[in-house]
Order: sequence, then structure tokens, then C-alpha cells
Amino acid sequence: MKFYELELSDPVLDALEDMNFEDATPIQEHAIPPILEGRDVLGIAQTGTGKTAAYLLPVLSELSYGDYPSNAINCVIMSPTRELAQQIDQALQGFSYHLPYISSVAVYGGNDGVRYEQEKKSMQQGADIVIATPGRLISHISLGNIDLSQVSFFILDEADRMLDMGFSDDIMQIAKQISNKHQTIMFSATMPQKIRQFARSLLKNPIEISLSISKPADKIHQMAYICYETQKIEIIKSYFASNKPQRVIIFTGSKIKAKELAISLAKAKYNCRAMHSDLSQQERDEVMYLFRSAQIDILVATDIVARGIDIDDITLVINFDVPHDAEDYIHRIGRTARAGAGGCAITLVSEKDQPEFRKIEFFLEKDIEKLSLPESVGEGPLYTGNENRKYLKKKKTNHNSKTSKGNNKHSNKNNNTKDTQTDISDNSRKADGSLNANEVSQGKLIKNSKNKYRRKRNKKNFDTSKVQHTESQKEGTE
Repeated sequence: MKFYELELSDPVLDALEDMNFEDATPIQEHAIPPILEGRDVLGIAQTGTGKTAAYLLPVLSELSYGDYPSNAINCVIMSPTRELAQQIDQALQGFSYHLPYISSVAVYGGNDGVRYEQEKKSMQQGADIVIATPGRLISHISLGNIDLSQVSFFILDEADRMLDMGFSDDIMQIAKQISNKHQTIMFSATMPQKIRQFARSLLKNPIEISLSISKPADKIHQMAYICYETQKIEIIKSYFASNKPQRVIIFTGSKIKAKELAISLAKAKYNCRAMHSDLSQQERDEVMYLFRSAQIDILVATDIVARGIDIDDITLVINFDVPHDAEDYIHRIGRTARAGAGGCAITLVSEKDQPEFRKIEFFLEKDIEKLSLPESVGEGPLYTGNENRKYLKKKKTNHNSKTSKGNNKHSNKNNNTKDTQTDISDNSRKADGSLNANEVSQGKLIKNSKNKYRRKRNKKNFDTSKVQHTESQKEGTE
């Protein structure tokens, strides 16, 4: 579906056209209409599916009509981390380019007193949109720096992660400061029971949109080394000796490993920096700036950047440690092959991590290619993954699953997002039909004047039942 079919306001469509965004992702296609309707929405979709735009675009569209107080906070967006808050703020700047009268402020910890006073001043003057981490917003609330009584949109991004980080009480305290007339929008990568209970306490008769945990993009070349723990660093160095590292993220299971690996690679003359929770906010911002601007080639990171960080040109992701579950694996390797590009993902599998890696293969319904170890590191352990092939045969016979044929040939046929069911009719999701063929060219609006095709909001009655896309049965958490 094209964005111009979704009844967004003209300034928002103008910004999307400037950014060459034409096609909505499935989560955007199904979330934007009910949000425009004023419905509470519970969206379940993994990182990289376009969740940020799914709530920013309709909120900006509604605010653009000017029906909200100009000197009050109209929207609060909760983020689990500073990095995600910064990313949301950056996206907001782009989408609101043609809405200069809509103000926003990002509120998060780890800054000096000057930044804190700037946040306080912006909120007291009535920033339209506040993007905040829970702890920092609670601090401002306790000091009387912010009035949330007129908030119309309350948005929780990465809700599962916020609960995992222990922010549930803070979120409930913030929600109590908001008028009962507000609209609540919650997005989560997973849907365990605790999230459902949390949603029931905050949302009123929500539309539920569920996208299955998608398989990795077809363009990601997935590989693995079966090795001993002591061989991992030398494997990476050997690989980089024959494959010059550029735009590489290496994920480790702990900050200690991140530090040690970054030091080892730096000693080997590789342009590398580490990213972990022991860094100050200023240091983390500096590292991310250097990596985004291609001033460093390799970013060694803990899962602090696995979710919510949007970097489109990553060429290689290395899992120094096997992720805890398939979902974390997908989040990690999903940093590459973005925006239609290709990419590679390499996982280093030690003996103790083999059971976890087999689980990932089970979920993917394919055997990931096993690379031969470099001669310089010696022989590695055997991989006991025979039961995986039995599982695949069973799945193919009993469930007609589409599985990858031919081990090590990368013929995975799974779509990135499977859109199989919906209870919302096509007609209820489309625009009012006022556009004709002459008004659309190559997926873009032809505008003779800035607001020639001003769209009026056509309120529709959406089905109150769930909007579902092959609901995931996984209840893993980060």
C-alpha cells in the first residue's frame, strides 16, 4: 500500500515524498488507520519493520490539523533507552519537516545540568511531543517540571524491553498523570503474558496488530564457525585478514567480552571501538557518531544496540556469542541487509552454545552454513545438529512449511513478513477514492501547489476484532 492511500495530512505526505518513502510496511499499513481513528492500538512486530513511523506519522498528521492546545504537551513517547529516544527524535525531525510549528524534545538521562534545564524549559513551554526514558521523565514529574494533564497520545515503544528493565511501575505512575481521554499506543517485539497483562491495564478496547516473528531477510548470507571459546578472537582476526572490515558490528554476550575484544582488535591495528553500559552517555554518543559517520570500521557492542538503532549500511554482523534465543538472533543480524541492501551474518558457536544455536536453526527451519576453521586456529569441536534435519522433514510433511532447500546454498524462501490474515477489510484501509490516475505518477503525488490535494479525514468504523498476521507463539524476552 502507498502512503498516499492512508489519509495522512499533506505536510506529512510532503515529508515522505522528500525522503523518497512511497510504500508502507505491513505494520504501518495496518496501524496507521486505527490510530487516525482514535483507537487504542497494540502492535506486535520486531525491530526493523517500521514501527516508529507507524505511530509518528498518524500522530503528526493529527497534530498538523491544529486541533490541539499550542502551549501544552500533546504526545508522550516512552523509550527504554537513550539511544532509541535519540533515534525516534531524529525520525521525528524528518517526518515533521513541513510542520515547523510542531515542537518536540527528547528527555533522557546521562546528561549534564545544562541539558536538564533545557528539557525543563521545553516542557514547561509546552512541547507538542515529548520523547522520554521512564526514569528521566519520573524525575521531571517529581520536581513539578512537567504537566501531562492535556496529553492526547501516550505511546510506548519497545514495551517488552521496558518491562524487562523494570520500568513497569514508572510507566504506571506516568500514566496516572495523563487525562483519561488520551489515546494509548503500545508496540512490542514480543507478546509474553506479562505484556498482555500490562496492555490490559493501560489500553481500552484496543485494535491488536500482530506480525509474526519474521525470518531474516533473504539477502542476509548466514554462516557459522563451530569452534572452541578460546579460538573466537583468532577466527575473527583471520577473517578480517582476508576480508577487509567495513561497517561491521560484533555482538558480545557481556560488556567484559566487548572490552577485551575491542582492545585485542585495536592492538591488531583495526579501527574499532566498544559500546557498552559502562560508557557515559557522552562517550556512547561519541562512539555512535564515529560509527555512523564511518570514522570507525568495527563496532563491538553488547545488546544495548541490538534493538532500536537504525543504521542502514551495515555489511557484516558477527555474533561473538550465540544469542539467548531465535528472536535475539534475528534482532542482531537484522542490523544488516537493510534498505534493500545485502549483508552477511557470522555466528561463532562454542561447544556450550551448540544447543542454543540448534534452537535458532529449528526456528529458521534451515541449517545455517558451517564454515571451515582457518588452519591457523587448529581444529574445532564436532557439531551435533543431526536432529535439526529430522525436525525440518517433520515440519515439511506435517505443516507444509516453506523451508530452505539445499544446505549451504542460501535458498531460504521465507518472506520477511508474512501477511496472511486480517479482519479489517481492504476498503476500510483505503483512502476515499478521490485520487484518480492522473494524480498519481510512479507512486508519487503530482502537486501543482503545496496543498492542492488536501485530504479530509474520512472517519471510518474499524472492526474491533484483532488484526492478525500469523501470530507468533514465542514468548521470549530480551
